Amino acid sequence: MSTAEMEPLTSGASNRIIPILKTLRNSLVFVQTILLSLLLLLFPRRRSSPSMSPDSSPQSPAKSSKRRSLWRLEEEDTLRRRALAEGIDMTGDGGSQCRWNTFLFFGVRRNALFCRSWLPVTGELKGILIIIHGLNEHSGRYGQFAKQLTSCNFGVYAMDWIGHGGSDGLHGYVPSLDHVVADTGAFLEKIKSEHPGVRCFLFGHSTGGAVVLKTATCPRIEEMLEGIVLTSPALRVKPAHPIVGAVAPIFSLIVPRFQFKGANKRGIPVSRDPAALLAKYSDPLVYTGPIRVRTGHEILRISSYLMRNFKFVTVPFFVLHGTADKVTDPLASQDLYNEAASMFKDMKLYDGFLHDLLFEPEREEIGQDIISWMEKRLGYQF
Repeated sequence: MSTAEMEPLTSGASNRIIPILKTLRNSLVFVQTILLSLLLLLFPRRRSSPSMSPDSSPQSPAKSSKRRSLWRLEEEDTLRRRALAEGIDMTGDGGSQCRWNTFLFFGVRRNALFCRSWLPVTGELKGILIIIHGLNEHSGRYGQFAKQLTSCNFGVYAMDWIGHGGSDGLHGYVPSLDHVVADTGAFLEKIKSEHPGVRCFLFGHSTGGAVVLKTATCPRIEEMLEGIVLTSPALRVKPAHPIVGAVAPIFSLIVPRFQFKGANKRGIPVSRDPAALLAKYSDPLVYTGPIRVRTGHEILRISSYLMRNFKFVTVPFFVLHGTADKVTDPLASQDLYNEAASMFKDMKLYDGFLHDLLFEPEREEIGQDIISWMEKRLGYQF
């Protein structure tokens, strides 16, 4: 794939949802038809249900067989992705010495979630950073950042969401971001129990930033945290028209896994580094297919919740955003900084930078900004 072909590619929330919203707006008649059809189907079925069982019984095995077939395909794809995730080389160029590992963590709904860890070989841990990746990517992309952290004596853990990387679920499908929030909190609790006395931070990128921010609004979780770091968080994702916001939940319930062909991988560039773009979109663990209805609705839902609750945020945070980011809104990060009640909060805007800050040419500088903020939070003197 050439650099010219890579340039318009993107991941992230906003540009993938816009085509969905346009499609939904043009499909109101279709929704009305579906609702009327459901009414016509449901009411007769209720009246005649006692006499229908002999006729309906032949259909059940066929439906059950189809479900089993779909489940097998999903399971096979999960195992394929997990093998790919296991095969990623986390040693890199060997410039930084660390111990790394992969393991499965069972989330709140007992889904197997693929996880990674990087720990310094020597020295006492200053703290631990837990990475929550963005929409459609995976934890294996953050190996270089993890090694930068371990070289400064920080431990690193990372978790693939459901439907992402090596975790269970249909690739690219998120049935509920609240489940991801709950899994993030449970994962933090696990890490805290394994490292008593070590102070922990949560890191979230893009939609992962929205997940981390919502996780940290829980008082019990906030007590376990020294702070959170958000890069390019998806904090303001709005429907193109108010009526679309009302229709999206209906589509999400009726056809949650439906893919909108208009919301494909071509869009706004997310990095100024052509090599980083090429690596991302040639990675088989990065989902580049059309976004699914439920996933899009979940992003709208968490974004709406966070925008209404900025003033209740009290967790210490550091938000970083590129001013040229066209995937998520830098002004929304500014609003979070202005409105949050947190006593310890910082923000840094990078002039001309794009969405994937840790994959920009200046990634080392950005990583160091994050390390310096955590060290300041921990009380280290310079």
